Amino acid sequence: MKKRYLAAALLVLSFASVFIGVTPISPLDLFDLTEDQAHTLAVSRLPRLASILIAGMSMSICGMIMQQLSRNKFVSPTTAGTMDSARLGILVSLMIFSNASPLEKAAISFAFALAGTFVFMKILERIKFRDTVFIPLVGLMFGNIIGSVTTFFAYKNNIIQSMSSWLHGDFSMIISGQYELIYVSLPALILAYAFANKFTVAGMGEDFSTNLGLDYQKVVNIGLIVVAAVTSVVVLTAGMIPFLGLVIPNIVSIFQGDNLRKNLPHTALLGAVFVLFCDILGRVIIFPYELSIGLTVGVIGSGIFIYLLLRRKAYES
Repeated sequence: MKKRYLAAALLVLSFASVFIGVTPISPLDLFDLTEDQAHTLAVSRLPRLASILIAGMSMSICGMIMQQLSRNKFVSPTTAGTMDSARLGILVSLMIFSNASPLEKAAISFAFALAGTFVFMKILERIKFRDTVFIPLVGLMFGNIIGSVTTFFAYKNNIIQSMSSWLHGDFSMIISGQYELIYVSLPALILAYAFANKFTVAGMGEDFSTNLGLDYQKVVNIGLIVVAAVTSVVVLTAGMIPFLGLVIPNIVSIFQGDNLRKNLPHTALLGAVFVLFCDILGRVIIFPYELSIGLTVGVIGSGIFIYLLLRRKAYES
């Protein structure tokens, strides 16, 4: 879990990612690129790489923030209804604001994602039986209710096919001019780093935070705003990437502990490496076709999630 090893893995996978695709490009071709190869790199391969890295880093950090604020290791944008709420916001933008720009759609999606996350946190406050596994199950049920409402209205308005593009994450359609919105995540990540110590204190509970002079509700609201903003732009750009914000922070905390500021670089690097690995795997496993990132991350991530559950049960016994 050393940063230099994660950074080295990231560089190797990033280099490999640029040269994997239907259009043949080798490292030696970089010294004498044809016009078609240069166009492929500039329009498709490099934008795809940038979006993968940003999505992997940002969603992993969002999961860490949510786990810290909720004091539950199995809470993430996937298991708290945040992603489903963002998708409902995209549906509303397609139905009511059909001519909205990508930035306007992101704003609407952000509003719904933030509202859905706030509702989940309020539900969390009212639950007395705060079992570690029970809380994410409530979040999954809450997310499925929102997802069902989204599917119903999409079906009634004949836009179910348009909505399906946000059902599974997919980087194959990322091209220059259609992915730049994801850069909105970067200021949110800087804000997360600036408030990292306060998020750590807030994770110890409201009474403890207040005794230390921390404005608990303000810090929680900032954390949820960061999570909602990042989730909405990632869903709008690349689609839903399940379990990413769940498994990466857990893996990091196993090796590094629970200090959020110390874990942020490791979480960002491991998240980017994990998504990049899954993307490359999806591209080569049935080459020249490819599997969506939602499928590869979902299969591997769910396997890790099951392992974490079994690991927790073994420790309790």
